[in-house]
Amino acid sequence: MMPGRMNPRQMNQMMKRLGINVKEIENVKKVIIQTDTKEYIISDAEVTIMDAQGQKTYQVTGKAQIKQLEEEIPQGDIDLVAEQTGKSKAEAKKALKETKGDIAEAILKLSE
Repeated sequence: MMPGRMNPRQMNQMMKRLGINVKEIENVKKVIIQTDTKEYIISDAEVTIMDAQGQKTYQVTGKAQIKQLEEEIPQGDIDLVAEQTGKSKAEAKKALKETKGDIAEAILKLSE
């Protein structure tokens, strides 16, 4: 059972006995986490690594700026839509963005 209050020194000693090592990464400037649709940018982050029996866990603390990522349209899709509609590649790319990459819908949109 854990006591209600434990000073940091006692906590570190107990963790070492359990085979858990905690260390802070110094001078971290930025942490970036990318998903399919978003990017989390954490500036002036504090990063701590906890190594427990060979398994490393990273804890990141700080304020995140969330940026929505734009979906990349493949060049082959742009070329196909431009070729099928007789429109410019810029118009084809715009139509593909508006239709979220749906080639058939983009062709129909530009053919109207």
